[in-house]
Amino acid sequence: MVNGPVRVRFCPSPTGNPHVGLVRTALFNWAFARHSGGTLVLRIEDTDAARDSEESYEQLLDSLRWLGLDWDEGPEIGGPHEPYRQSLRMDIYRDAAEKLLAAGHAYHCYCTTAELDARREAARAAGRPSGYDGHCRDLSAEQQAAYVAEGRTPIVRFRMPDEPITFTDLVRGELTFTPENVPDYGIVRANGNPLYTLVNPIDDALMEITHVLRGEDLLSSTPRQIALYKALIELGIAKDVPLFGHLPYVMGEGNKKLSKRDPQASLNLYRERGFLPEGLLNYLSLLGWSLSADRDIFSMQELAAAFDIKDVNANPARFDLKKAEAINADHIRQLDVKTFTEACGPWLKAPYAPWAPESFDAAGFEALAPLAQTRVTVLSDITANVDFLFLDEPAEDEASWAKAMKPGADALLATARTNIAGAEWNAEALKAAVLAAGEEHGLKLGKAQAPVRVAVTGRTVGLPLFESLEILGRERTLARLDAALAKLTS
Repeated sequence: MVNGPVRVRFCPSPTGNPHVGLVRTALFNWAFARHSGGTLVLRIEDTDAARDSEESYEQLLDSLRWLGLDWDEGPEIGGPHEPYRQSLRMDIYRDAAEKLLAAGHAYHCYCTTAELDARREAARAAGRPSGYDGHCRDLSAEQQAAYVAEGRTPIVRFRMPDEPITFTDLVRGELTFTPENVPDYGIVRANGNPLYTLVNPIDDALMEITHVLRGEDLLSSTPRQIALYKALIELGIAKDVPLFGHLPYVMGEGNKKLSKRDPQASLNLYRERGFLPEGLLNYLSLLGWSLSADRDIFSMQELAAAFDIKDVNANPARFDLKKAEAINADHIRQLDVKTFTEACGPWLKAPYAPWAPESFDAAGFEALAPLAQTRVTVLSDITANVDFLFLDEPAEDEASWAKAMKPGADALLATARTNIAGAEWNAEALKAAVLAAGEEHGLKLGKAQAPVRVAVTGRTVGLPLFESLEILGRERTLARLDAALAKLTS
């Protein structure tokens, strides 16, 4: 039983781009800490020198800042348990390993990889569990000396208790692991470097973590960590065994677990496409949790106010990109126009914008922004929606041209051009002009405006046409209609 204020941790490794499953774990820890008035500790697992990089570390912190997932202790903030990068805590782990060895909770294992593989294969062939068989558990001093004389360098293994381990998972309920399924395991490599299996429990103990919320893929290591915690309590290093909650898998295409290698797993993809942090986090929170049965859209403040780890569903959650986009679109609609206009900024210049910088018209964009805000799904959609205003000629889309410029389109465009030229320059009058042209040619407004839209914007879909023409202006609108007529009649 955990007493005292809630303390949770998020401890990613700085290896490559953050992925959405990792973000979902960070989000649930953040929400749990904020709901309970507790503390979120950010700790960096950077003990793997071959895979970790400073670039990934900086990218990780930048991603968390962009998402708005703030932490209370950790890099850039500090705290009472510094340092918060595991690569700077090696002396702590070595000292703990020595104490575990001295107390008999751990032992040196001299087995070679070939010997381990052979014994595992034999166990599988005999239908027995194929984990470590305890070969070095009770070596005499003479046997150890003989192995050393052979030139063998041992690893350190933790001695698991010979009894079942039962704990209550905050998501899955009571679970029991029997000794034959949780064999002794390595905690220090032969080169002296500590393994994840040692460093995480040590840090959790020293940082007084009360709740460990992490992915389901780590569930099998939990009984090992519980046994280690109990040993650390005996040694005076830990105070309590934390409570565990294992979050459901995030599934990708074909009901396979979403992996780092899946294109839709990369957080950077969503940043580059222009997801709002609030929209993406809102969707990710639904992967295993819900605010209520009839409500999908909510703020992060509402999430934090309502979040309870006991409400997390243990079943795998499928990542649905279309739903993620729809939720993000709803969050875009909720922005005030000024905030939306500012948020679109990156997609209105290189490398996203196809127009020259000097062609951008800030006043024109501000006029278009309220029209665009109701139609974009992600912020990067803004570029194609407004490019007609800043390009000398509309973007050429052959499929749109072929769809709209059917036989008879030239006659319709000629009539529309005449009507538009004589109309007052406001959206209502321009709509009436095109409507009249359509009626003259036996077409309803939808059919009549399609050639006009393609002639002026280059596409069959886009912002409200007549408001767009009003902002584009009389001279440029008529010039584009003339160009389209010339193309049709050449």
